[in-house]
Amino acid sequence: MSFTRPETFTTRPTLQGTFGMSATTHWLATGTAQAVLERGGNAFDAATAAAFVLHVVEPHLNGPGGDMTGVFSTAEEPGKPVVLMGQGPAPAGATVQHFRAEGLELVPGSGALAAAVPGAVDAWLLLLRDHGTWELAEVLDFAIRYARDGHPVLARVGSTISAVAGLFRDHWPTSAELWMPEGRIPEEGELVRNPALARTLQKLVQAGAGLGEAFAAQPAHTREERIDAARREWSEGFVARAVAESVRTPHRHSSGTDHRGVMTMADMAGFRASYEDAATLEFRGHTIAKTGPWGQGPALLQTLAILAGFDDDHLDPSTELGAHTILEAQKLALADREAYYGDADVPLGYLLSEGYAASRRELITDEASHEFRPGSVPGREPHVPALRTEYVPPALSNDDGGPSASGGNAGGVGSAAAASVGEPTIGEPALGEPVLDEPSVASNGETRGDTCHIDVVDRWGNMVSATPSGGWLQSSPAIPELGFCLGTRLQMTWLEPGTPSMLTPGKRPRTTLTPTLVLRDGVAVSALGSPGGDQQDQWQLLYLLRTIVGGYSPQQAIDAPAFHTTSMPGSFWPRTWQPGGAVVEDRLGDDVIAGLERRGHRITRAGDWTLGRLSAVVRDPRTGVLQAAANPRGAQGYAAGR
Repeated sequence: MSFTRPETFTTRPTLQGTFGMSATTHWLATGTAQAVLERGGNAFDAATAAAFVLHVVEPHLNGPGGDMTGVFSTAEEPGKPVVLMGQGPAPAGATVQHFRAEGLELVPGSGALAAAVPGAVDAWLLLLRDHGTWELAEVLDFAIRYARDGHPVLARVGSTISAVAGLFRDHWPTSAELWMPEGRIPEEGELVRNPALARTLQKLVQAGAGLGEAFAAQPAHTREERIDAARREWSEGFVARAVAESVRTPHRHSSGTDHRGVMTMADMAGFRASYEDAATLEFRGHTIAKTGPWGQGPALLQTLAILAGFDDDHLDPSTELGAHTILEAQKLALADREAYYGDADVPLGYLLSEGYAASRRELITDEASHEFRPGSVPGREPHVPALRTEYVPPALSNDDGGPSASGGNAGGVGSAAAASVGEPTIGEPALGEPVLDEPSVASNGETRGDTCHIDVVDRWGNMVSATPSGGWLQSSPAIPELGFCLGTRLQMTWLEPGTPSMLTPGKRPRTTLTPTLVLRDGVAVSALGSPGGDQQDQWQLLYLLRTIVGGYSPQQAIDAPAFHTTSMPGSFWPRTWQPGGAVVEDRLGDDVIAGLERRGHRITRAGDWTLGRLSAVVRDPRTGVLQAAANPRGAQGYAAGR
């Protein structure tokens, strides 16, 4: 049986050219990146400018108070994948003891207690300083103009605000003032402005001219010094002060109770973005580069290592056999993610070894597993988290602490969270209901499946893939002086001692942000990524299999039907799972879906065009020909280039 041939029709062409290519989750960011390339900037200038525009135009998916991870290669060293680490750690006051004293048994999904130190802005400025060519003022001009003068708002921004309007009115008045001026939710296409954010960005630019609060007496003589002055202004000046002051006010969290945040100016000053070596795996003549195991990226590498031992028939996502094999391999890799990953000593070499992958491969049978099956690592005890099939507060469970009559497992869920039971969500369906690939946003601000993405390649061969996230408008109360709020990445951590991703001051939460760089013959050839929380790498895996094994073009691979497993504890509050669960696009086909159900997969049909928001750029190092493609789902992502 041969690999399923791609559809001859694609929703957009795979763009081709030799000058430069950009692809992001919003057309305005793509246009910004391409405008920078057209004016002589390189891929790093372009990606940074686009990232700050995404803060403005996709505020429900990311913001300056959030985080980011990137992976890139330079024209000078095209065979060296480098991780850009923009994931801030837990503040010094974010201890398990403090959260327990606040009556919490899970880190909330919204509110300032869930905030890690913001890392995105410093990471982008670090990349610009070291690898860009433009002045900061030029790079930030696009975002400043959109924030100051307005941009046509997405319908999804309005629906997100609508979902949390009651929270804003009753508990987060600063957010209501920023996002619901005059008490009204903006309509699709309406010009919306964020003058406070524009002023914040302008102050960062002014810091380079010696007009900032932090180290203002030290004049900046070079481009690099001016960017560093802006970085200090962010971490030690007016931004840090406003952040520290804002979190002192108690406010409603997704737990249904009010708490103060713990972020301080010292926490802000103590963080600097950095570069790290990428984790890599060889697969079918390609090197796949990801973040380290402080993110979920290596789970994709583990999945590929398991799949590498199968023939092509088992790797085709469009067939029953292929989809089943892929889902089962993903479950095994994601179980290891829960058992071993975190900002700690992770035995990644063993987890990626051929011998270990072979032992995991043997567990895949013709039937779908409904078990949580982490592997065995010598000298390590795998962590098994609480496995909840639904959110049931202890107040609703049996007196002995066991499962409630409704069948859920209440272990580890704080009783204060009872206030949010039954509140509506957007795009978070029950089994069998339609699902959207946009984030699920509850009326208490809890969000799952967040994120944006950026890919850029220039004519010199610089290539970058980056996934900004966090700090979305529904994560915590807006900081009026700054025009943005803090993120909620600490919800990725556990409050149980001894877990690999336990909440620990100074340590990074295990992020879901997971961009990808692909190399062939020692040279970077592709950058790709997707929003989607736990689904990010699952959707990217399908793209890699279809392009590397199936020979699909980038757009054909993005357009092809997608699916993912939900048979693992979620990274987002309240950390539930669905044993044997799989979400599929209907275009996978009735026969394939029925076959998966016969094998024991608990299928949720998602509709025809709902899963994945991939984008990608490609470079052929032999010819210099560039390509780009973007996701049509949601009519929001776009690619551009020439």
